[in-house]
Amino acid sequence: MTTVPVPFRKKFAWGGLAFKIVVTLAYLFLLAPLLIVFVISFSSNQYLSFPPKGFTFDWYKALPEQTQFIEGLQTSLLTATITTIIVLLIAVPATLALDRYDFKGKGALAGLFLSPLLVPTIVLALGLVIVLGPLGLTNTYASIVIGHIAITVPYVVRTTLMSLQTSDTSCEEAARVLGAHGGTVFWRVTLPIIRPGVIAGAVMAFIVSFDEAVISLFVAESGRPTLPVQVLRYVENSADAVVAALSVILILFSVVIVVIVERVVGLRNAL
Repeated sequence: MTTVPVPFRKKFAWGGLAFKIVVTLAYLFLLAPLLIVFVISFSSNQYLSFPPKGFTFDWYKALPEQTQFIEGLQTSLLTATITTIIVLLIAVPATLALDRYDFKGKGALAGLFLSPLLVPTIVLALGLVIVLGPLGLTNTYASIVIGHIAITVPYVVRTTLMSLQTSDTSCEEAARVLGAHGGTVFWRVTLPIIRPGVIAGAVMAFIVSFDEAVISLFVAESGRPTLPVQVLRYVENSADAVVAALSVILILFSVVIVVIVERVVGLRNAL
């Protein structure tokens, strides 16, 4: 008596489905505040509330009339640009030294560069006020830049160090053997190799500096307020959706930066 073989039936992957559901819910949870802000920015309500009662572009039209936001934007762009340039000049050579040389205190120096990631921002802000106050540097561009440098150096150090440790740098030795001096080796060989990490660190440093509110509020609240400080001031006195419209524009600005990085070096290579 012959038996008919039973066709193989693939078991349904309940684990995979559950994982996809959890990931989807996590993404929705993370994106929900952004989506709500986006909807509120077009709300016809006279104050920040959800759900909206109508649809309007009035809050976007009112943005150019808010001179404090324009002044804060100028301050934020200036300080973020200066901060990013100075951080690159400090962090890239420091990272090369940490990666290439062995010296006493190397571990302590590496920990010093990364320590701002572990210290609460408000503690750093208070320390900066205590240090910069007697020097007369509070309420100036310099105070903001100094504070922002302290919190953005770790990002450039981490991304540049990752590029150095995951890339093949043997061609540097070949360039030296062929007679290239140190500066030529760095500009023509080393920098192109670590460029993705440097660009990623620079982008993160710029965004962190641009969005930083606590340090800017402590060291330059009355003299040179940045855009985040101006937003906090506005929210204290007003509850309309102009801030929501401004937030949507800033979100789009961040997305544009990410897209540019993706097009130039690729997010996988940069991060």
